[in-house]
Amino acid sequence: MTRRMPLSIRRIQRQLRERTRRELARSNRRLFHEANRLKRLPLYLFTILDELKAQAAARGTDVIDLGMGNPDLPPPAHVVAELVKQARKPANHRYSRKGGDVEQKLLETIAAWYHRKFRVSLDPGAEVLPLIGSKEGISHLSLAFLNHDDIALVPNPTYPVHFNGVVMAGGILYNLPIHAETHWLPDLRAIPKSVLRQSKLLFLSYPHNPTTAVADLRFFREAVAWARAHRIMIIHDFAYSDITFDGLRAPSILEVPGAKEVCVEFHTLSKSYSLPGLRLGFGVGNRDVLASLAKTKSYIDFGIFRAVQWAAIAALAGPQQYVHRAVATYARRRDLVVDGLAGIGWHVPKPKGTFYIWTKIPLKFNALTSLEFATLLMQEAGVVVSPGSGFGEYGEGFVRFALVEPEPRLREAIKRIARVLQMED
Repeated sequence: MTRRMPLSIRRIQRQLRERTRRELARSNRRLFHEANRLKRLPLYLFTILDELKAQAAARGTDVIDLGMGNPDLPPPAHVVAELVKQARKPANHRYSRKGGDVEQKLLETIAAWYHRKFRVSLDPGAEVLPLIGSKEGISHLSLAFLNHDDIALVPNPTYPVHFNGVVMAGGILYNLPIHAETHWLPDLRAIPKSVLRQSKLLFLSYPHNPTTAVADLRFFREAVAWARAHRIMIIHDFAYSDITFDGLRAPSILEVPGAKEVCVEFHTLSKSYSLPGLRLGFGVGNRDVLASLAKTKSYIDFGIFRAVQWAAIAALAGPQQYVHRAVATYARRRDLVVDGLAGIGWHVPKPKGTFYIWTKIPLKFNALTSLEFATLLMQEAGVVVSPGSGFGEYGEGFVRFALVEPEPRLREAIKRIARVLQMED
């Protein structure tokens, strides 16, 4: 017998189907059509969530947004002060230039930070590249290296820019399904030889967004040996390097001897220092790869606002107590939400890293897609979560909570979610 679903759920399903129909009709009426590569991109589900949030706000709904990984903690005061101070200097409003005073100091500061944190030595002039955010650098790296017959190996689910950048660059995307049973690590030995012959890049990211998994040095040693054997570049997105819990440390892949031969690693100030709007990240590792990425960027951008570079130096070279306090805050939020959801009958895994919670949709609602369930929470509870399908097809059936609201708001979110879980069939 087919289970009868609540009227509100059927309404949500109709709304989503109608929205898709309208978008297709609007696209067909356009005078100018997008490039075909844009049509290969999956639907950006977070745009739909933004529209739903706007509609809810217009109705007067108090929205608790646990969707986007947008840190809510105020950034370090000394970093903001440095940014303001440097922004007042007219010289800093000129184009950034290679070899300038702040440009050189930032390279040296990143190398020093990296050595303190991971005991890996970097040549500031060749093995460090500042970026306008790590997302920008990761996307442009695909553009720098992928030809139309090159394959990029991308674990799925994952942070969308890993596969979107490949598609935008015109490369061939090959998904590597990852699962909880294998600790969300890809099985590199299972990749067919015919695929390996065309493969050029492998994307990794641990601590992992969205699954929160953390890899150890043993996995990285195996990955580096595999990459060297097959002459495949590893791109390691290390955005959550600082955010681990319960005494766990996230290693850098460059701690593996010989890793620089095949690896580049990307960092950002967005998460550790709560500075997502600053748009500053950096790539480190293989000098030839970084030189090609720098060449690509030289045709696209004019570098980083010099006041932002000074602020980044203040963050990386200054006191690091802020980072420790932020991680402690996320740990408390993690425990609050995990325990709170368990208390209302939704048992979720406790993350080892990142500031997310990744979990299956409650069994009661498994007839819904992840987008339909996220829409249900939005419309019935005013709580925003990310649908797992937004991170790739193997994320279907999951949702992601971002722990970017203070504890009282998280408690309120759990109360509202409880009402949805109690909906009658």
